[in-house]
Amino acid sequence: MISEQAKQTYAGMYVLKLLDLKPDEGGVELPVVLPHDWYALESVIEGLVVDELLEIHRRKGRYQLTDKGIAYIGTLIEEAEAYIDEFDDAETDEMVAELRRRNRDVLRVRFLWGWYQGEFDDPVEFQRRRGMSPVESDWAAFLLSDAFYDNLALDL
Repeated sequence: MISEQAKQTYAGMYVLKLLDLKPDEGGVELPVVLPHDWYALESVIEGLVVDELLEIHRRKGRYQLTDKGIAYIGTLIEEAEAYIDEFDDAETDEMVAELRRRNRDVLRVRFLWGWYQGEFDDPVEFQRRRGMSPVESDWAAFLLSDAFYDNLALDL
């Protein structure tokens, strides 16, 4: 079971990554008037603005990363790389036991691992690869769904 706050946090990480990447690498430019397929993430985006990780570029009419947001992404990357470096060759049960011993959030580690490696850059394709049925085509809603996190937890 995952809290709504944790879902918002992880979806926020996903949004920050999309805004950080260049468009030819899968990144996006996000207009202030959200496209329909982003509506489910409206509260996530508002939270990122309140936390000063995103700001509105008024002249361009879109959201952009702040310096604080860029630094936060760097911290997430370092955290993900540290877990991957340490546990890449470990068996899952050994990794989970060690993370629990350290009182780490195992689902966060799993999310960061996939986030960093691009495993769910395309949420629809992620669902297909994982054999999920039915496949939720509303990718933003999927990122906030129990189904997404329940599926990630299967690996743990």
